[in-house]
Amino acid sequence: MDATSLHLVMYPFFALRHLTPYLHLSNKLAQKGYRISFLIPSKTQSKLGTFKLNPDLITFVPITVPYVDGLPPGAETTSDVPDHLHPLIMTAMDRTESDIELLLHDLKPDIVFFDFTHWLPQLTCSLGIRSILYATVSPLIVDYYTMPPAGAEQHTGNNLPEVDLMQPPSSFSVSSSIKLHVHEARAFDAIKTMKFGSDVVFRNRLFTSLSQCDALGLRTCREIEGPYIDNLESHFGKSAFLSGPVIPKPPTSALEEKWIKWLGRFEARSVIYRAFGSECTLNKDQFQELVLGFELSGWPFLAALKPPFGAESIEEASLQEGFEERVQGRGIVHGGWVQQLLILKHPSVGCFITHWVRFFFEALMNQCQLVLLPHVGDQILNATMMSNNLKVGVEVEKGEDGLFIKESVCKMV
Repeated sequence: MDATSLHLVMYPFFALRHLTPYLHLSNKLAQKGYRISFLIPSKTQSKLGTFKLNPDLITFVPITVPYVDGLPPGAETTSDVPDHLHPLIMTAMDRTESDIELLLHDLKPDIVFFDFTHWLPQLTCSLGIRSILYATVSPLIVDYYTMPPAGAEQHTGNNLPEVDLMQPPSSFSVSSSIKLHVHEARAFDAIKTMKFGSDVVFRNRLFTSLSQCDALGLRTCREIEGPYIDNLESHFGKSAFLSGPVIPKPPTSALEEKWIKWLGRFEARSVIYRAFGSECTLNKDQFQELVLGFELSGWPFLAALKPPFGAESIEEASLQEGFEERVQGRGIVHGGWVQQLLILKHPSVGCFITHWVRFFFEALMNQCQLVLLPHVGDQILNATMMSNNLKVGVEVEKGEDGLFIKESVCKMV
């Protein structure tokens, strides 16, 4: 089939960390001449419009998010609600099934890309349309989410011993240095076994999607994650198409003058940059330990962080008395948006502390040293893979309660 005649539909989970990489993929595919209909919550279009690089080939199709009891009025994506309400966003997506069927009937695409809408492969099959599960997370994560943990065959029910939960899946075909700590295993198992939308267990939702789709799409490359890709292909009997990390091109705009002046005061590769993204919020205690760890290091730092839980702004974050005076001239805690790609390219920035795999790739492309501080389940495995297997960064040590202290942040920096 000619590329210009191929019509694709994108229907990712309603979270910016899923919608954004799906749009980056759409931009890459549009460069090859593919026509793309991107299904997106109505009010969220304005947040992603500037990232749509090929408007002639990529069309936003607005989706009305159904009301779900418990969601705030107007909530569309996970960024609109706290973490514990994310399953209700998935429930809202599930309730779009009949609307999506009508849309697909009218659009008549050749392929639909999706992730968590486990009902979609059967729907597309009934309409004569192919489906590809495009995972925005590492294939290692998908392995852990969908395959039985070590020792599962010796136990009934979900209450496996922690020693088994800490091990790689029993079906792993590769020798791996990845092994979870107790607190990480607990957190990861809690995500895998939780009800995630419409009373469906998260693992079952993902397993059904993988089992019934026509092919897998993975946001990685074999040079980095070859064994985990092979494992998925073998286990599910599917071909895997690899997109690579799909990192957007650096912006053509210039770095803001205030950051040029501030960063320009420091020696090459001497500044610590810290970012958690738009959907990661720390509690106040961990927020304080983080910034105090930067202070303790003695290095200049720029921390772009959301205010912690319970604070409306960075100013309300209850930083220790005298903190601002002590770091004045060499440290900034910034609560707003920053031009991350341009900051990482600045010659003064030498260390990047992050939690998310897309940010890992951005750092590696800009020669920054990596300090890894994962926050939730999939980030934990990404960080372990990057530090233990690939050895491209170091991970901040945490206690068995899953919390870090300022001394461990300072040590890794």
